Amino acid sequence: MDFIDLFWHLAGFVAPALVVGPLLVVLSRFFWRKVPQALSVSAQAAINFAVCLAVLVIGLMVTGRDGRIVTYAALVLASAACQAWMLRAGRR
Repeated sequence: MDFIDLFWHLAGFVAPALVVGPLLVVLSRFFWRKVPQALSVSAQAAINFAVCLAVLVIGLMVTGRDGRIVTYAALVLASAACQAWMLRAGRR
């Protein structure tokens, strides 16, 4: 595998985390406008991205394959739980 193939494999692996994490932050700002935010949008997006990426890596290690539906379901649940925790931290 050359460098270009490695780049595209890694980009395909990271893409779900790169989409779900920031998208969830934007949607939570849209649906919960009156909830005070403890962190900035970019900080929340970075935290959600890191959580999503960790879930993808753990899913790859547990299942042995990339792109399992159970991994993507865990990605969405972990990202939603992280965002709910950050929204709750803003209320204190």
